[in-house]
Amino acid sequence: MIRRAFLALAATLLATVLVGQASFAEDKFIIVQSTTSTQNSGLFDHLLPMFQDKTGIEVRVVAVGTGQAIKNAANGDGDVLFVHAKPAEDKFVADGLGVSRADVMYNDFVIVGPADDPAGVAGSNDVVDALKRIADAKAPFASRGDDSGTHKAEQRLWKQAGIDPAAASNDWYRETGSGMGATLNTGTGMGAYVMTDRATWISFGNKGDYKVAVEGDPLQPVWRHPGEPRCP
Repeated sequence: MIRRAFLALAATLLATVLVGQASFAEDKFIIVQSTTSTQNSGLFDHLLPMFQDKTGIEVRVVAVGTGQAIKNAANGDGDVLFVHAKPAEDKFVADGLGVSRADVMYNDFVIVGPADDPAGVAGSNDVVDALKRIADAKAPFASRGDDSGTHKAEQRLWKQAGIDPAAASNDWYRETGSGMGATLNTGTGMGAYVMTDRATWISFGNKGDYKVAVEGDPLQPVWRHPGEPRCP
C-alpha cells in the first residue's frame, strides 16, 4: 500500500487568503484542481454539499492528473489543489504559487487483477517481485500514463524492479492517458493488472471478477500503511 498525502487548504483559509472575501462576495465560487482519484472516490460528492451549505460558496471541480492539476493552478486556473506528489507540492509553494501545504487525508495504492491471475501475483505483499512477475509473464498491465501522482508512483516502482515498461508500450504494457476510473474500466475490459488507489477501487462499480492482488509490502516504506485513517 502506498501512503498518499493530499494537498488542501481549510475553508477558512479559502475565504480569507487565497482569493479574498470580496472576490467570494462577488463570484461565490471557487475552482478546485483535483486528482481524478479523489473525484472517483466519491469524497467530493459527500463533502461539497456540506461546504456549500455552510459557506454559500459553490465549488467547481476540475479533475485531472496531479501534474496537469499543478500546471493548471500555476497558470492561475485554480484556487485550491487536491493532489498527491509531495515534491511537486513543496516546489509549488516554494515558488510562491501557493500559500500553504497541508496533509489532510490518506489513501493507499493496490494492484488489482483478474481472477485467473496470469502472472501469479495474487496474495503477494512484495510489489517489486509482483511487477517483475507481470513483466516476465508479459501479462497485460494498464497504466494511467498521464503524469498523475499515481503514474509517478507506478514509474518509481517499475524503476525499483529494474524494468522499463515503456519498452513494452502497446504490447503487454498499455498507457491509457486517462484518469483512474477510466483506466480501471480499460484494464478490466482487457484483463490487465492495474495499479489503483484503494478509495477509487472501493467505489468502482465495474469490478467483474477482479480482486486486490498485491498490497502491504513491509519492505517498501511508501507501501507500508502506518495506521493513519484512510479515505472511505
